Amino acid sequence: MVRDSRWVDGAIEDAIARGDFDDLPGSGKPLELGTHHDPDWWIKQRIAEGEVDPAALLPTVVLLQREFAARDETLVELPDEEAVRAYAEDFTERVMDDRLANPNARMIAPTLEIEPALARWRELRAEREAEERARLEERAALPGSARMPWWRRVLGSGGTSR
Repeated sequence: MVRDSRWVDGAIEDAIARGDFDDLPGSGKPLELGTHHDPDWWIKQRIAEGEVDPAALLPTVVLLQREFAARDETLVELPDEEAVRAYAEDFTERVMDDRLANPNARMIAPTLEIEPALARWRELRAEREAEERARLEERAALPGSARMPWWRRVLGSGGTSR
């Protein structure tokens, strides 16, 4: 045991002599020990430095509830009904897995039924298409100079200077 510690001490001294520890982050700065012992100091430090997303530390049920609350934003981005079905099935499967893993949990996330999800997706897509149509109609109603790109207005209709 003594021989092992001598080897470790020797390896550290050799590394110091080579300068392996010279440019380490925090070099020359005192350690922040705080006034009391906090067993979670390391994760709090990582969160403060932006290395860890605090949401990643939440229980799965809370993450599922947040995802369910933001389902409209997710649904509207899906390209077709098949993708909506796959998303609803995947979400519900994750909810059921969480319920099985925590049978006595007080909090549960709601499931995402396929047919209501499809109906909501259709509504959201129709709203988006109506907004896009209105935007195009509004743009078409503008006078020609307002629709013309700036470089054409500056350089002339041919796109080159004369």
